[in-house]
Amino acid sequence: MQIGIRFHDLKEGSIEERAAFAADQGFKCVHLALSKVAPYKMTLPELTPGWAMYLSKVFKKEQLDVAVLGCYLNLANPDEAELRHTQEVYKAHLRFAAFLGAGVVGTETGAPNREYKYVPECRSDAAFDTFLHGLEPVVKCAESMGQIIAIEPVAKHIIYSPKRARQALDAIASPNLQIIFDPVNMLDMDNYQQRDEIFAEAIDLLGKDIAMIHLKDFVVENNGLKSVGAGFGEMNYDAILSYAKANKPYIHATLEDTVPANAVAAREHIESILKRV
Repeated sequence: MQIGIRFHDLKEGSIEERAAFAADQGFKCVHLALSKVAPYKMTLPELTPGWAMYLSKVFKKEQLDVAVLGCYLNLANPDEAELRHTQEVYKAHLRFAAFLGAGVVGTETGAPNREYKYVPECRSDAAFDTFLHGLEPVVKCAESMGQIIAIEPVAKHIIYSPKRARQALDAIASPNLQIIFDPVNMLDMDNYQQRDEIFAEAIDLLGKDIAMIHLKDFVVENNGLKSVGAGFGEMNYDAILSYAKANKPYIHATLEDTVPANAVAAREHIESILKRV
């Protein structure tokens, strides 16, 4: 397993400085959300092949892979004009990823409204169909570019469970559509006590399509779940890491919700589990 970190969780600095910070803290890859760290507005004109190639050199210098190029926009937006623009942004990220050498372009799965806001209708068949309508042209672009678009199931989004994710994969039926497995994101106050069963179901239904893993933890606070760094909450990662170790050679796995002061401890926590499972 190649353990990495979300790039915007590193100590503040330029992209070049952050890459050096990641390497200094012992990480092997990064999850790069350009909109959170770039010195540009990140509209379509900025995503040039030249910039992607320059960034590729920056990360190679520090011996870092770009595991994920993040593009977390709403592919279920009911406004067709806004949706078409969003699709063009995804396509631009796929082109950028090709020159950058990123493992996947990553996305969550939205909500059936312009505000990207959770509503009960997120779990409806109509919302699911709306998301597929938005996703399909992006997958077609990924196929033409030889890139991977990876969706991340989240309890409050349209793809909210392992079963729903399996339905989406089967409906699109493309090898260029895969899964980012973020176990904590599949949990909410209604199901977190059944998390072992949910994770086992995710591995059973989605395992062959998992392209990379997000690693974080959670605590129950103020009648809700709060995400924290790995090793600082209630998660037991034994089964997940055992599966990855046996079945996903050299898989990218990036930490989330760390801060510079605890990122190394979170990495070491995961590494200690990998040694014994």
